Amino acid sequence: MTSLRPLGSSDLSVFPLALGGNVFGWTADEAASFVVLDAYAAAGGNFVDTADVYSAWVPGNEGGESETVIGNWMALRGNRADVVVATKVGSHPQHKGLSAATIKAAAEDSLRRLRTDYIDLYYTHFDDVSVPVEEIITALDQLVKDGKVRAIAASNLSAERLQASLDFSEREGLARYVALQPPYNLVARDTYEGELQDTAARAGLAAVPYSALASGFLTGKYRQGRTVDSARAQRAGQHLETERGRRVLAALDDIAAARGAEVATVALAWLASRPTVVAPIASARTVEQLPALVAVAELELAEDEVARLTAASA
Repeated sequence: MTSLRPLGSSDLSVFPLALGGNVFGWTADEAASFVVLDAYAAAGGNFVDTADVYSAWVPGNEGGESETVIGNWMALRGNRADVVVATKVGSHPQHKGLSAATIKAAAEDSLRRLRTDYIDLYYTHFDDVSVPVEEIITALDQLVKDGKVRAIAASNLSAERLQASLDFSEREGLARYVALQPPYNLVARDTYEGELQDTAARAGLAAVPYSALASGFLTGKYRQGRTVDSARAQRAGQHLETERGRRVLAALDDIAAARGAEVATVALAWLASRPTVVAPIASARTVEQLPALVAVAELELAEDEVARLTAASA
């Protein structure tokens, strides 16, 4: 059984691969989502990532579809205590931004859809610079005091606002961020590496990177002259046009072949080897896509393999 990892300074322990819930209620209907969730849990997985806005972008959806699927699954399986549920606030069409009132109302709606009385990890989805960090942290702290949230985290936040948030929590003795969810992968390193990563490291925050496989590009299924049937094909395929993308793919191919592993597993293993990273996020639309993702729990790259990928992706 894969050992779970501590999530920053929280009392949460998580599987080293977070299952992305963005596809639930979008490219995977409820029945297909249940199959994926069951298989992830059977593999030892316990960390499911969603957001209140998933998947409001789909015609006919209003947001919250993913939370509803996950809530129905936990209710049916009776496994709420075994699952670390992460969701996010700030982007739902009816709850935009991070005012105290918005955070409070959005949390209630998420709890209702998830069919639970607590959220394990609650992220601010995108920063709202119109709201002072003091107001955001105070609202999140109230949810923790009320027992509705176990730990708080931030996604898509600048180093400056992150530090200001941590300083305020420290000064006032309020709940503090324990995790950070930045976009981060072998072909997109600039947003996280540098000041943001340094700030997270100093504060002992756990990084839970999203877009870990670059919209599917780092699974290796995108090749010159090959058409892929995916809602994200256009975004993923762009990386084939760059020298960096092709270099990374070549290095992944070699290491995957040498290790008898899937390309996606190697790409996730590189991410898992980075400072502060505790659990990359990746989603699976079908159960066939899952083994390559959860295999990251068992694959530790050698120093020279990590170095080769790091150089290829520079």
